[in-house]
Amino acid sequence: MSARGEPGYLGTAGTLLGGFRIVKIRRALTPPATEGNPMHTALRLDRFELAACDAETPDALAAADPTWIPARVPGGVHESLVDAGIIGHPYFGDNEHAARWVEDAAWWYRAEFTADPVDLASGERARLICDGLDTVAVLWLNGERVGAHESQFRPGVFDVTGSVRAHNVLLIRFAPPLAGLTAPPGVTDTVARLRKLFAALAPDREADVEGERPPGVLSADPAFTLRRKATFSWGWDFAPRLPSVGLARPVELRRERGAILAGHHVRAVSVDVAARTARVAIDVEAEAFAHTGGLSAHVTLTAPGGRVHSVRIPLLGGRGGALLRVEDADLWWTHDLGEQPLYTVSVELATPEGTVVDRVRDRIGLRTIALDRSPDDEGGRLFRFVLNGVPVFARGANWVPPSMLPGSVTPQTVRSLVETARLGEMTMLRVWGGGLYEQDAFYRACDELGILVWQDFMFSCADYPSEDAGLRAEVAREAEYQVARLRNRACLALWAGNNEVHAIHGLVHGDLEPGNWGWAFFHDLLPATVARLSPEVPYWPGSPWADSDPTGGVNGVADGDRHAWEVWHGVDVGAGGPTDFPGRGAAVHFDRYRYDRGRFISEFGIHAAPELGTLRRWTPPGALALRSPAFDHRNKDVPKTKGDDLMFAETGLPADLAQYVDFSMACQAEGLKFGIEHYRRRQPHCSGTLLWQYDDPWPGLSWSIVDHDRVPKAGFHFAQRAYRPVLTSFVRTEDGGLELWVTNSGVRDVSLDLRVEVATFTGRRVVDERVSVVARAYDSRSVWSVASDVYEPGPDRYAWVSEAIGTTEPNRLFFAPIKDLLVTGGTVELVAGPNEGGCADITLISHGYSYLARVLTPAPGITFDRNYLDLRDGDRAEITVRGLPDGFDPATLRVAAYGGGSCGLVGVEPGNPEMARTRPGPRCPCGRAGCRCFITG
Repeated sequence: MSARGEPGYLGTAGTLLGGFRIVKIRRALTPPATEGNPMHTALRLDRFELAACDAETPDALAAADPTWIPARVPGGVHESLVDAGIIGHPYFGDNEHAARWVEDAAWWYRAEFTADPVDLASGERARLICDGLDTVAVLWLNGERVGAHESQFRPGVFDVTGSVRAHNVLLIRFAPPLAGLTAPPGVTDTVARLRKLFAALAPDREADVEGERPPGVLSADPAFTLRRKATFSWGWDFAPRLPSVGLARPVELRRERGAILAGHHVRAVSVDVAARTARVAIDVEAEAFAHTGGLSAHVTLTAPGGRVHSVRIPLLGGRGGALLRVEDADLWWTHDLGEQPLYTVSVELATPEGTVVDRVRDRIGLRTIALDRSPDDEGGRLFRFVLNGVPVFARGANWVPPSMLPGSVTPQTVRSLVETARLGEMTMLRVWGGGLYEQDAFYRACDELGILVWQDFMFSCADYPSEDAGLRAEVAREAEYQVARLRNRACLALWAGNNEVHAIHGLVHGDLEPGNWGWAFFHDLLPATVARLSPEVPYWPGSPWADSDPTGGVNGVADGDRHAWEVWHGVDVGAGGPTDFPGRGAAVHFDRYRYDRGRFISEFGIHAAPELGTLRRWTPPGALALRSPAFDHRNKDVPKTKGDDLMFAETGLPADLAQYVDFSMACQAEGLKFGIEHYRRRQPHCSGTLLWQYDDPWPGLSWSIVDHDRVPKAGFHFAQRAYRPVLTSFVRTEDGGLELWVTNSGVRDVSLDLRVEVATFTGRRVVDERVSVVARAYDSRSVWSVASDVYEPGPDRYAWVSEAIGTTEPNRLFFAPIKDLLVTGGTVELVAGPNEGGCADITLISHGYSYLARVLTPAPGITFDRNYLDLRDGDRAEITVRGLPDGFDPATLRVAAYGGGSCGLVGVEPGNPEMARTRPGPRCPCGRAGCRCFITG
């Protein structure tokens, strides 16, 4: 099956075989977007060949004489095999199983290139810089072994000064990533205990048959904890087992003379917002490998408007620092609080005579960031970020790698995903600890678009043998590199030690005492590295974590951040609340969010299918149907039917694939809306919500709100509206009354003229009032209420709030589950303007009440600024569509609403398809003449 060639996908059209070229040097230990001195050059190698061969030396390789194919660089082995037609696309159908052999083979890369001899007399050296060795590699240049590397999380840097010839042959051998490792006994014991605990909690939900293995660390070889490679490589509950291998980033031969800049750190240590001043600390590091005189650094800081601050820093022992006072400082803010001005930094390394021997350029934002953990007046402690002295309610999501094969993810794909997050009103993205430190394009985009980054170190869901000397040394090198690489980023808000390691160790062993399970990493090595290299950025031992929550442990509600998985999994993980439920549907229902009083919710989410178009693009024709093997293959959670419990309670069970997409999307969207609104009403006691998860590493069913083809789900657009800086939301009180709350997460008071309605789906208004309020900055409060006997809640009506000038989005509340709503059938009309440069304005007009009214995505890369709307009879929604191909007629875009194509309100008790009863009445709630939906009792 041939693969597509759109950005971000594997494809035959994108194979890189362009030879080598001279490029400006980029430093390994300086931030992205740096520019080197032209006197230092780099020969970029991107013409490689690839062969599978068990040989362990170049001589044995030559004797074996394997077959070579062109290699995609940047890329990986899987991509190269797809290009050569040797394997099918590993995401298509069930090809991942047919590609399993790739991880067990040894792979050789070969490149030939010419170069001038190294000029030792001038103090020149040559280094081979491999930014993306993935993962266990040995390198030879001209038959001489120049080094080895065993980490996906830092570059391989090799001095090859004495090995460069006029004609050169570079060989790189990649061993299977876990070959030769023995699982640590302590980790093996923890995994075994976790499997038993998992089985005890859900004895009917674990199986070892193909396709139903428990996800993640429960089925992985525990030896992975000794290898610094992305944990999700071995499979997760949202991803297949598909460990990448190969050259994920460019390979360069760098030629340097005398001395180089080895690193710089430019950051605001204090700011005065009112006076528009900032104190800026500057540190510079240099490496003088063939220079004996004194060196100095000349640093200039240029404001967006052109004003220049400069300082000369003598370097003693290769290091020096200075402190600048910046007047008329342009401060960096998240996009909801202000602008994102970036200063240009130029650092020149000079001899006493003034000769510049190296130069780098960078862009930084002036801001301060802090983590406020002061006592909360409702008890416990706050957990909130403070930007430039202003408290922030972080609104965002968890970022996972956009592909299992990271070498194929282009900077354009990363940029597009961050832009979509910005469109979704997100102000923070958490780079999850089971994946990868992201490429430079991600952090650059977050800097430019005003999105904070919560950065995990790459440890997840398992014990790590932190007393192993080799592993500890590798982790130390990784931490040094990544902290130095990212420390100048304005977006960087937090370093967190791990994902769920504390929580799982505590669950399994009953304590968190220091020991050989990662404790020394998270409480010693990593915080010490951050304190030394980036002291202005807070460090947090893990996620979730709490220093002093006596009742909830590391995942409680009185302190720290928490992962709210009561919803979806149906068990209490620290929130408290009810323990008895009338059925499984209620146990997993999003109504449970109302009991969560956590301080910062760093994970919570609900599973949903992507659009049908995404599933069909990756599935063989005729294979895709509800509960077909091809459908279940797209779902890596176990059991495959877990989502049925929630759908049974909220929408009823789907009868076909189209309904499954609608129903699961509705559950996710309504659940995220409910949760976000609850947590935001608790501001300032709760100070952040990060959805699990933002994106997908392959085209499957998961918790993502943007699928692998970069098509937003209904949940994205519901969250987009709930994440607006000013939110109006309804909540029902314990006595049945109805309240309207106004939440303002901004820095300025906002006057609102609200219209509050309770109306039936047929158009009769029960309540219609005007409410004028001032939404105070960083405040949340109830501004209106009505007793239940006035608005008489029922399945035939809804509450609606709107604001005349669009300061807030319209919002609504239903008074019954989706399956019980008496919605008369609506139709959606589309009126389209012309396609002008790939952009068009379209209008949706509703005739009747339309739920989940949306424009379908005809192809990846086409985006809508809003979608999946509630539209009342006569409502018009203006939507801007971008990314249209030349010649595409916007009038041909398709529209749909909930349950389109068949009755959208089917519900049958799980396991008892014969047990159903119809709602009495002359007409089905779906509005279709002659239809009578099955409604569960």
